[in-house]
Amino acid sequence: MSAHVFFVPSINLMGKGCLHEIGPYIKELHLNKALVVTDKFLMKSGIAGKVTSLLDDIGLDYAVYDEVKPNPTCKNVHDGVQFLQENGCDFLISIGGGSPQDTAKGIGIIATNGGHITEYEGVHQSKHKSLPIIAINTTAGTSAEITINYVITDEERKVKMVMVDKNSVATISVNDPELMVDKPAALTAATGLDALTHAIEALVTPGSYPVTNATALAAVELIFNNLARTVSDGHDIEAREQMVFAIFLGGLAFNNAGLGYVHAMAHQLGGVYDLPHGVCNAMLLPIVEEENAKHVPEKFRAIAKVIGYEDKGKTDKECADYVIQRIKDLSKEVGIPAKLSELGVNEVDLDLLAENSMKDACAPGNPFIPSKEQVIEMFKKIL
Repeated sequence: MSAHVFFVPSINLMGKGCLHEIGPYIKELHLNKALVVTDKFLMKSGIAGKVTSLLDDIGLDYAVYDEVKPNPTCKNVHDGVQFLQENGCDFLISIGGGSPQDTAKGIGIIATNGGHITEYEGVHQSKHKSLPIIAINTTAGTSAEITINYVITDEERKVKMVMVDKNSVATISVNDPELMVDKPAALTAATGLDALTHAIEALVTPGSYPVTNATALAAVELIFNNLARTVSDGHDIEAREQMVFAIFLGGLAFNNAGLGYVHAMAHQLGGVYDLPHGVCNAMLLPIVEEENAKHVPEKFRAIAKVIGYEDKGKTDKECADYVIQRIKDLSKEVGIPAKLSELGVNEVDLDLLAENSMKDACAPGNPFIPSKEQVIEMFKKIL
């Protein structure tokens, strides 16, 4: 049996106000000029400005690239590389959720490896480590700031490319809940359920092992206890901080155990329809897990226990049914849409969506490998 390998950034800051402690860690890297990678919303809202003001305070030179799209594209990456080179930057500071984090990873890989970003689709395709990345997270969900995964949309093929690359992992991650308090409730809900998806997929995948199981279960418990609170009151800093811990723990789990068909299918909805990744995951999670439970029902017992189910005398199927119903209830409570048709998804595209799902890098991590017809049926259940 091969060894389990556990990837994680070298330094991870988390908790209320931790952003203000980042200066000495940046200085220790002895780098010269940062490319700040973010988006227009974070610039306009002033959230990115909280970071750049700290850079001003420590006298660090930087240039800002804020063209990142919600589903970042190949163009975003290559425009960013050009901007980095034109401005003489030697490292990156990403500010945002998964979109800026993933874009920064793509920029960092191209800067040190060359070529086109499409060449890096798949598992460990690069030869050289990315430029150093300081990943400052602003959403309680994607865990992109700590993982070796990143996702870039190929505009021509309308496909979300999944890159799993140990060379893309950030040098420093920052998870400060104070950067998250002003996020809209819908975004908080979607990213929180994205985090829940990470944890549950990491638990049911054949790649799970005791270390990832422990972190994933802790994440599940924290999310069920705190997500609804953060959605109802975005300024509940205590709940926000608990969600920070949850996304870190869940990120550690799936970063090292893998994901499955929830992500494989959600990526296609994002690629074809440009839909929010967290919303797609939230809608697909109970559907895919209903099918997974037919194959690995025993995997759901531990999940049921941490969210309050008295499992003594209960069958594995009863535990799985309880977990899936609780997922549905939580999604409804935080306002996730019920049907894909509400988001513009058309039945004529299901064949393409299913075909591309089966090619997705996350697909092999599922407890069972569905046929194309089974994938189509799963999509239809929420169409």
